[in-house]
Amino acid sequence: MRVLAAMSGGVDSAVAAARAVDAGHDVVGVHLALSRAGGTLRAGSRGCCTIEDAMDARRVADRLGIPFYVWDFSERFRDDVIEDFVAEYRAGRTPNPCMRCNEKIKFAALLERGIELGFDAVCTGHYATLLDTPSGRELHRASDAAKDQSYVLGVLTAEQLAHCLFPLGATPSKAVVRAEAEQRGFTVAAKPDSHDICFIPDGDTRGWLADRVGAEDGDVIDRTGAVVGRHEGAHAFTVGQRRGLKLGVPADDGKPRFVLEVRPVSNTVVVGPKEALATAEIAGARRSWAGTAPATGDLRVEVQIRAHADPVPADATITEDAVTVRPDTPFDGVAPGQTAVLYIGTRVLGQFTIDRTVSAVPVDA
Repeated sequence: MRVLAAMSGGVDSAVAAARAVDAGHDVVGVHLALSRAGGTLRAGSRGCCTIEDAMDARRVADRLGIPFYVWDFSERFRDDVIEDFVAEYRAGRTPNPCMRCNEKIKFAALLERGIELGFDAVCTGHYATLLDTPSGRELHRASDAAKDQSYVLGVLTAEQLAHCLFPLGATPSKAVVRAEAEQRGFTVAAKPDSHDICFIPDGDTRGWLADRVGAEDGDVIDRTGAVVGRHEGAHAFTVGQRRGLKLGVPADDGKPRFVLEVRPVSNTVVVGPKEALATAEIAGARRSWAGTAPATGDLRVEVQIRAHADPVPADATITEDAVTVRPDTPFDGVAPGQTAVLYIGTRVLGQFTIDRTVSAVPVDA
């Protein structure tokens, strides 16, 4: 099988590519250049897809004896990931750029070009498992729960999964991957994992957004609509935030208040007690299924709303227009724009972008 190995320059994708070679596949390595800032270098574990990462990936490919290329996807990354990120914040939502990157870049743009060039599959270093069943290919959690990345792959469709390889899915731990990389002589064996938003490597999301969205003063209000403070730009706030509120009117009970909602149209931020962050229901219309779409109606599932959150048992109602989820125990601090991934056991059923939430605590409580 002809395999296109997506090589980020990290240890996971390096070992995944090596295992694809060991499996007898005809492997070609490719690094995705997602930024045209040519002088960009990695800062510790912040950022990714830099010149340094491309060089690390090339060294691994040379050691494996496979062809290696760098593909410029910076324009599509800007349009599909960065601009989407800005637009979501401008609309008062909290997006997950890693989900969009997987959906639009790593398993759409890359796969499309790979198939055009005659490749059968894309191989990545994600920790997830693929199972081929009589009813089709299924996406499941990885063996190592601590490294499981099935959540960020929940946006993949059945057609995309048919052309994926995840060689690390059954690996019991990241330590095993690093040991294997060391044994193979890869210089990335001890390289730190990347974290934070790759296109904001200094971690200053608030400042980055201020430059692109702009900052306009507005009111901070409580759940009754009473003004309790002022803000310097609603984009800087996310649901569940406590610090930096600068409230001029203390709560009646003297307890801290948290961001409950961001309203971009009126440029207001809504705050309230921590208890009001409890969410009894979420819903969304933008969805996809990682395999055969389930029938409309009610379904018992588990739902995960963040990459490292625990799954919560829930009742899901699936209609032709939307997915609605009611968890057995309320979610904590859910924001529109987040992604909810549905599971049945270890299997990823699909995902939807949250566009509506219902608090478990009434306003007059």
